[in-house]
Amino acid sequence: MTTNLDAALESVIRSVWPDSEPYSVIPLEGGITNRNFRVDVAGESFVVRLAGKDTQLLGIDRDAEHLAATAAASARVAPEVVAFLPQRGALVTRFVDGDPLPPEDLERRDVLGRVVASVRAIHAMGPLPSTFDVFRVVEEYREVAASRGVPIPWAYDVAYDRAVAIERAFAATPVPATSCHNDLLNANFIVQEDRVLIVDYEYAGMGDLFFDLGNFSINNGISEDAQRMLLELYFGGITPANEARLKLMRIMSDFREAMWGVVQQGVSTLDVDYVEYADRHFTRCLRNADDERFESWLADATGEV
Repeated sequence: MTTNLDAALESVIRSVWPDSEPYSVIPLEGGITNRNFRVDVAGESFVVRLAGKDTQLLGIDRDAEHLAATAAASARVAPEVVAFLPQRGALVTRFVDGDPLPPEDLERRDVLGRVVASVRAIHAMGPLPSTFDVFRVVEEYREVAASRGVPIPWAYDVAYDRAVAIERAFAATPVPATSCHNDLLNANFIVQEDRVLIVDYEYAGMGDLFFDLGNFSINNGISEDAQRMLLELYFGGITPANEARLKLMRIMSDFREAMWGVVQQGVSTLDVDYVEYADRHFTRCLRNADDERFESWLADATGEV
């Protein structure tokens, strides 16, 4: 049995496995919102995720997350959900013995194809109880940050003007909302044999599939050639509209990430440099928003996808 165990973690372990000893606990690195632990008990391995402080201010609905993670597990693109303890802010899933997904591998059609298959499976899950509208999210993050006394970066107003134009272009030819993951960071992919599992459904909800594609492509740094391959694999072909929407949602993804970092400056107790995180995403957001093709992307995005 592990000694000097975190009290919150021990409470979860006692609730889920009341009669199982000994057990071992290994902290998992990499989380920038929550605390994660691998728990080995009775010959099996699990992941216990303890929610960070005030994460509801980030737009996270833990009940909705649980339902989305369960649906994704049923679709065979996420680990099995073993337990959900909302009163303790805990979600327990089965530990998956897999490999990370090197970003450079996403330039390969076979690897990218497996990712697309998993993303499409999430998009096919059916209705989720929550929604994710990136255009409202950045506004809400600004309000939360200001209420916590966090200075709003000057870059917000510049990015927001671009966001208004992007939203207007998308509204000209709306696409139906679908179940989306909305946080396709590289750390959320696990390669297991011939499939790619996706974890962390905190922001999952009904939204625009192009946000998932843009979020995935910008967060994983794929090349322009790979972006085109992503569209071919997902849609079966490239059109001016779907290429433009991908480009524009890459901008919105960084706007969201930047404002997420701003909110975390007034919320999180984790030892993470959220100022640097926000600045880094604002820098890339504005650089892409200043691309000479921006106006043509807006025009093309109004077309049929």
